[in-house]
Amino acid sequence: MKTKSEQLIYTVYDHAGELNPEDAALLTLAREATTTSYAPYSRYHVGAAVKLANGVLIKGSNQENISFPAGLCAERVAIFAAMASFPEETVEVVAISATADDFEVDEPVPPCGICRQAMLEYEMKSGKTIRLILGGQKGKVFIIEGVRQLLPLAFM
Repeated sequence: MKTKSEQLIYTVYDHAGELNPEDAALLTLAREATTTSYAPYSRYHVGAAVKLANGVLIKGSNQENISFPAGLCAERVAIFAAMASFPEETVEVVAISATADDFEVDEPVPPCGICRQAMLEYEMKSGKTIRLILGGQKGKVFIIEGVRQLLPLAFM
C-alpha cells in the first residue's frame, strides 16, 4: 500500500492592481463579461475571458435556463467559442469573475467541476498549461499555473 498526496500551488495577490498589466486587463474583461450573463434563477453572474496564443481575446458569460441542466457556465461558453472559432489555437489563459444580485463577490471565483474537466481537455490537447486568473469584483486574486492543479484525478 502507498499513500500519495496532491498539492495545490497558487499565487495570491491582494488586489488586481498588483497583477501585471496583461493579467489585469484579462481579469477586467472577465468582470465586464458578467454584464452579459443571463442568470434570472441564481442571480449569480459569471464572466470569463480567454486569451489564445494568437493574442485573440474571447469573452463568455453564464447562460441559465429554466431547465437547469440546459444552461452553460461562463468558462465553457468562452472556451467553446474560442475553440469553435480558432480550433488550431492554444488556450493560454482563462480569467474568471462574478457578481451577484444579493451580495458582493469579493473572493476569487473558482470554476465548477464540469468546467475544470472541459478546460483540462484543451490543456491536454495542446500539451501546454492553461493559466487561471480567479477574482471577484474586488479583493484577492488567485493565479493558478495549470488546470490540472484543480483536478488532480481527472477523468481521462
